[in-house]
Amino acid sequence: MRNAYIATLAFAFLLSSCVGSKKALLPDIQIMDTGVFPESITSSANGTVYAGSTKGVVYRALPGSAQATAWITHNDQNGMLSILGVLADDKSNTLWLCSAPNFFGPELSKGTSALKAFDLQSGRFKGSFDLPPPASVCNDITIEADGSAYISDTSNGRIFRLRSGSRTLDLVGSDPLLVGIDGLAFSESGALYVNNVRTNILYHVVLKPDGSMGSLTPLKISYKLGGPDGLRRIRGSTFIQAESGIGRVSTLSIDGDKTLMSVLRDDLESSPGATLVGTTVYVVKSNIKYLTQPDLKGKEPPPAMLLAVPLSLP
Repeated sequence: MRNAYIATLAFAFLLSSCVGSKKALLPDIQIMDTGVFPESITSSANGTVYAGSTKGVVYRALPGSAQATAWITHNDQNGMLSILGVLADDKSNTLWLCSAPNFFGPELSKGTSALKAFDLQSGRFKGSFDLPPPASVCNDITIEADGSAYISDTSNGRIFRLRSGSRTLDLVGSDPLLVGIDGLAFSESGALYVNNVRTNILYHVVLKPDGSMGSLTPLKISYKLGGPDGLRRIRGSTFIQAESGIGRVSTLSIDGDKTLMSVLRDDLESSPGATLVGTTVYVVKSNIKYLTQPDLKGKEPPPAMLLAVPLSLP
């Protein structure tokens, strides 16, 4: 605990000494492994950054570090497959992640998609929660104010909830419009927003008093989207969104059914996830084309990077 406290103080000092800088406040982070292909990243309150991977490994960069190293690995107990969404929840001291069969197998390509929980400090395995049939893809996670975890099922257009203390997932709702659902996040007031990586639409999901899904309201956005993916709240109704299809990371400020989008960087490559650390946005450079393009398959990709981008708000 003493070391964690000292690390938190050091990180806070680093941030305070950099306030006002127009440059990225923190260094780019290199994931120190090969064949990583991260899909999602997250960060805890003290500035630790976590990344998933197709190879069933969670990588961790300590506050202010320029390197992320393997921290949690697949074993028979945790049953991790390919890791998609990752989310650090400081309140419950939990690292949540979405485990799914590897699209690019054969490694880790067999099994049931599940939400998994690990201790945020030690990495100790805490539990696993399978998605019910049909075959699903747990993609990303967000946390409601009461501590419930919400997850997106991309292939079936479903949203599930794990209530705090429960051992089973509840179906919040499903809709054909949500086939392709990816990122999801709550505003500070409790409004739920989701994006669709296939149809390039951002929705407000109305939740009924009983917790089930009501109507879906598509939002008007000041830019045309290109593969919206990771979605994280900054404050209020302002979010960070990474777009994997066109290599862009932006802020989204939502007011009613209108969304003001402010581009932070648009020259990225395969950028499916982003997280905020202080005033620095980290965005994934995953090199996924080395798994999808025939001329690159089998070749060694460059190191997977988490690129530091300065946050600017409209």
